[in-house]
Amino acid sequence: MENDQTITKDSSRLRLLSNLADYKREFESFNIEKFRSEVEWFDETHINAAYNAVDRHVKAGKGDKVAMYWEGDENKTEKYTFNDLYKLTNKFANVLKELGVKKGDRVFIFLPRIPALFVSFLGVLKTGAVAGTMFSAFGPQAIADRLKDSGARFLVTDSELAERVYQVKKDLPALEKVIIVDRSPKEDFEIDYKQKMEGAGEEFDIEKTSKDDLAFMLYTSGTTGKPKGVVHAHNTIIQQHMTAKWALDLHDEDIYWCTADPGWVTGIAYEILGSWSNAATEVIFAGRFDAGKWYEIIQKYKVSVWYTAPTAIRMLKAAGDDLIKKYDLSSLRYLASVGEPLNPEAVLWSNEIFGLPFHDNWWQTEGGGILIANYPTMPIKPGSMGKPIPGVHADIVDDNGNPVKIKEEGNLVLKPGWPAMMRMIWNNESKYKSYFTPPAVEEKWKETEDKSLLLDPKTAPWYYSGDKAFKDEDGYFWFIGRSDDVIKTAGERVGPFEVESALIEHPGVVEAGVIGKPDELRGEIIKAFVVLEPGVEKTDQLKEELGQFVKKHLAGHAYPREVEFVDKLPKTRSGKIMRRLLKAKELGQPIGDTSTLEEY
Repeated sequence: MENDQTITKDSSRLRLLSNLADYKREFESFNIEKFRSEVEWFDETHINAAYNAVDRHVKAGKGDKVAMYWEGDENKTEKYTFNDLYKLTNKFANVLKELGVKKGDRVFIFLPRIPALFVSFLGVLKTGAVAGTMFSAFGPQAIADRLKDSGARFLVTDSELAERVYQVKKDLPALEKVIIVDRSPKEDFEIDYKQKMEGAGEEFDIEKTSKDDLAFMLYTSGTTGKPKGVVHAHNTIIQQHMTAKWALDLHDEDIYWCTADPGWVTGIAYEILGSWSNAATEVIFAGRFDAGKWYEIIQKYKVSVWYTAPTAIRMLKAAGDDLIKKYDLSSLRYLASVGEPLNPEAVLWSNEIFGLPFHDNWWQTEGGGILIANYPTMPIKPGSMGKPIPGVHADIVDDNGNPVKIKEEGNLVLKPGWPAMMRMIWNNESKYKSYFTPPAVEEKWKETEDKSLLLDPKTAPWYYSGDKAFKDEDGYFWFIGRSDDVIKTAGERVGPFEVESALIEHPGVVEAGVIGKPDELRGEIIKAFVVLEPGVEKTDQLKEELGQFVKKHLAGHAYPREVEFVDKLPKTRSGKIMRRLLKAKELGQPIGDTSTLEEY
């Protein structure tokens, strides 16, 4: 739903000169060498992401700067400087080398958001091994899927989470050692993290990895089948560094808080690598969401740049504006959002309540870093993804790969080759190539299994994101929905996000998930699953009112003919509403992989 309430910001509110002062000039004059020169290389082709995140700041005299303020349960706090991280990550790298970890080995990390997670991730990269992260909410099957497919030799975890691993360890022949961070070993394959760290040296001869050497991997769920392993190289740090600087506007004096978990890509790119590559001082909060606690953290640490998810923003809004008045949030100067499209209502609300709008941005696990964004000095069109990062070329094309007209819906595509683009899908070359193959051709591949139909990523003209979108006359991109989410009703195509955004504008609605439901007459009808504000009565009258509300705010064909009130919506840890799960349950179909769900 294109919103005409464009927000033009008062530059004086930014308090600091934006890192991207002139988007148009930077985009048109972009040179990849500028990207490259922002980070430190060992030589022309060798770079290590962990070195850029920590070591180079120590060598540049910033070792005493605070890198991380960590806060856990019951207000337990710890503080780490870049010197501290340098020594600890070197220690862990030495521990891994002693255990026989080699370049290219997969070392997985299955921990809650405690300091050992960040230390171990960077330590793995220093050895040249490949780091994999898993959400601490994963159950045994999700764990088995990832560790088995990746062939992980080593796992870092704690005593509680290890019990889930051991339920499936018999199915993991490649898993040799389990490093336990909080107790002494009970099994002969267990390693005592604390004991080994105490005896390890504080200096380490870091692996001078090639820009194409693999650095980390994440598993993402699809509609069917097992999760797929998306793998990134050390070269990814280039784009993560520049986008943290341009899209998140990180400055040396900022206190930065990213609320993401490193079990998904934002937590790696903008809570470990890109943000620390900019020498940011970060706040890491290990607790669960609580609106009052979040505002307390902003007040306590004087957070100035805040990066969070649309789901969290909607939950903050639902907690009420009166709660905000209890806290001093004047330190905030820049707000950004990621994980799913940000509804226009949330942008307008934050601008009214905080005096600052949230800047939405778009990217994917496969993209490795922010690809399209709203920037500090650019007017915001609420509901828009913004414009491509300098160096990234995006467009909208039809199913055969041909460009479409302005404001015409199509496939959101990118020219392959940006620094953070994934390097492979682990053990699945055909799936990797399918990202670069037009949808019309990919359908033929699925039907025939003729791999010759798939395009070579090195020569393919486009990377297909799997998202439907359109571009307006000013070059802003607007998200419509996933390719398999778009609803076609009575000959009209409707994006579920548009309907969800309209529903959320109703004062009685907290969240909404929308699907297309098969209908003999119309092809599909729109069904909405709605979470109501506390105290709002679930009545048939309200269902009718919501339908009319959408019809009034969006379009006559776009209103939900069915509304179901639910207590919660299935979401990934990144905050994305799992519409395909809603649809599968509605139609009595298999629900597929659910391992990346926040709750299920």
